[in-house]
Amino acid sequence: MKQTLLFLLVALSTSVFAQNDPNLGIIPAPVSVTKGGGDFRFDPETIILVDSPDNRAVQFFKAYLKKAGYVNTFVDVNRVDRKNYSLKNTVSLTTNFKGDLPGEGYKLQITGQQIILEGRGAGMFYGIQTLIQLMHGSSPAYANIPCAVIKDYPRFSYRGMHLDVARHFFDVDFIKKYLDLMAAYKLNNFHWHLTDDQGWRIEIKKYPKLTEVGSMRAQTKVGRATGGDSDLYDNTPYGGFYTQEQVREIIHYAEDRYINIIPEIEMPGHSLAAIAAYPELSCDPTKTYKVGETWGVSQDVLCPTEETFKMLTDILREVLELFPGKYIHIGGDECPKFAWKKSDFCRQLISEQNLSDENGLQSYFIGRIEKFVNAQGRQIIGWDEILEGGLAPNATVMSWRGEAGGIAAAQLGHDVIMTPGSAGLYFDHAQSKSSQEPLSIGGYAPLAKTYSYDPVPASLTPDQQKHIIGVQANVWTEYMATPAKVEYMILPRMLALSEIAWTSKENKNYKNFSQERVSKHLARLDSAGYDYRVPIAYGAEDTTITGNQFNVLFIPPVDGAKIYYTLDGYIPRETDLEYKTPLLFMVPEHKNIHLKTITITPSGKRSIAGDIRMEN
Repeated sequence: MKQTLLFLLVALSTSVFAQNDPNLGIIPAPVSVTKGGGDFRFDPETIILVDSPDNRAVQFFKAYLKKAGYVNTFVDVNRVDRKNYSLKNTVSLTTNFKGDLPGEGYKLQITGQQIILEGRGAGMFYGIQTLIQLMHGSSPAYANIPCAVIKDYPRFSYRGMHLDVARHFFDVDFIKKYLDLMAAYKLNNFHWHLTDDQGWRIEIKKYPKLTEVGSMRAQTKVGRATGGDSDLYDNTPYGGFYTQEQVREIIHYAEDRYINIIPEIEMPGHSLAAIAAYPELSCDPTKTYKVGETWGVSQDVLCPTEETFKMLTDILREVLELFPGKYIHIGGDECPKFAWKKSDFCRQLISEQNLSDENGLQSYFIGRIEKFVNAQGRQIIGWDEILEGGLAPNATVMSWRGEAGGIAAAQLGHDVIMTPGSAGLYFDHAQSKSSQEPLSIGGYAPLAKTYSYDPVPASLTPDQQKHIIGVQANVWTEYMATPAKVEYMILPRMLALSEIAWTSKENKNYKNFSQERVSKHLARLDSAGYDYRVPIAYGAEDTTITGNQFNVLFIPPVDGAKIYYTLDGYIPRETDLEYKTPLLFMVPEHKNIHLKTITITPSGKRSIAGDIRMEN
């Protein structure tokens, strides 16, 4: 596109970072920040006063400080005379206080003399996460924390991240690392996609073949799946699953971070791995089945026989014993009806139950499962296809095919979690349209698109809007075989999700988020060893501008990163010119300059190339 020089210069302008940022670098942006003057200096002499030393959040903070190299003393104020402790150079973590705070809310008061953090339960934990974000200093044992009063609480009660471990398996250590990221950005529900056509990943003791057979596929698709004869496979067995002991370990780890885990056991579709292990679950047990080796939707689905329901309820009993949370996700999406249409049993069942058709049979299937789950004191969540044929009475709907399913469910009085793939919440989609992006499933979800999403449809009435309980981003791993690829695909978009889920619409500001806060957080992730997508330098967005004189200003998207550039259209390397000051270009008449940039972070991570054509 053609743009004027004036527009370019306006787009490149930015404010100074920390001192002018109204949110003090905090992600997600708080409800209110009132800045004070000066800093609180956190040093080895700072005393941590606590009134609930066994509180999970307090224990988390204690472990964090130790790991980060701090040597501060924690004092239980219930066991000492507070008169012996000056309030100077203290941090008070207070769970017992007068007054009230909204659910998961906290109040953080920072003066030059002391810090007081008030919060109950998860509120204390989230206040500590904010304090940790403010503590990053130049020394492992010292931190200058800006004086301010911060009052904060979330917009939505459900703030979710999903991870598919069926297409590719990720070990316990990575799951913990994933949970650490979620906790740091105040996300509180981990949707664990444990079963699918390509693998069954959770140990079920009553049905050992689910993992003996269902967790291992013979080979995996190489590159993009087309469904044609040209598709290639790696001829390498692939598998993995979590023992129940490992599941308990992960649940405990999540609980310490105030994260609820929602397991997903897919049904009646996306169940080929289970059918390969137990063919009697299918509508044709005489066939030979194998665990899925490529991506897409299998025509083989669970048959709604009594034997199937017995096995599923047995499985769910073990799952419910492991997971203490309110919800069980039962899938319900992308269930082809071909096998049911061919089945004499299914046709007879439709007639016996006075069902309309195979869609009604899906509703019958989901209803049977929901009745069992409700009898155990729990509730189901399903993808929006569970609306087909009539919604189960108490189900919560996860709306992924746009917002229509969520709107319909909310209008019927059902709780809804918004997660539309078309709105930038599918993190398996590409982060730019550049050919330099890694292989993805398709789609386009840049950071700005993710950030701009509002989960509450304007078409709903105020009462119906109350049924939108939250928002979630999904990470499908067909094309994510490594932890590094997962991190690259979720970061920095997870930071945008946290602000969608936590921050009020009025407090959201994309320029402040992207240009003043994200750069700091990416620098911290960089030093912590996380992978992530390095944004191109601010001001280097692909564009064509016309004129004869150009002033070009770039801003690093990661604190401490360097920008290199070329003028001949070649992708720059660190061997090329380093950008240090604004550039002035004079372009002769009928000539052009093809400027490309690349950002390289302190750890050596690289952005894709930015591209500006200057024409006269």
